[in-house]
Amino acid sequence: MSHLLKFLCLPLLLASCGSWVQLTGLGQQVEVRSEGQIGACQSLGRASSTTLDRLLLIERNTSRQEDELLTLARNEAGDMGGNAIVPMTAASAGKQSFAVYRCP
Repeated sequence: MSHLLKFLCLPLLLASCGSWVQLTGLGQQVEVRSEGQIGACQSLGRASSTTLDRLLLIERNTSRQEDELLTLARNEAGDMGGNAIVPMTAASAGKQSFAVYRCP
């Protein structure tokens, strides 16, 4: 019985933990902007972020998912040489797309 209880409580413990996605050094240099703020910027492409939207049968906190998606996109944009991202889609089912830019 105690093994079953531990197994059933594990998803709740994991869901309550903080984000396991960390912002990299290059990602720290990337800003989240709106389309109106990228007029003088060079487009570098697109970054797609994916994170878990649920653990087993338990849905994860929406704001935590959105924070992780932004962090992943900022990290990817930094790796691409960008310093700005603009959300292209809304976060849905643990996925979101961003445009990556290099701005002066």
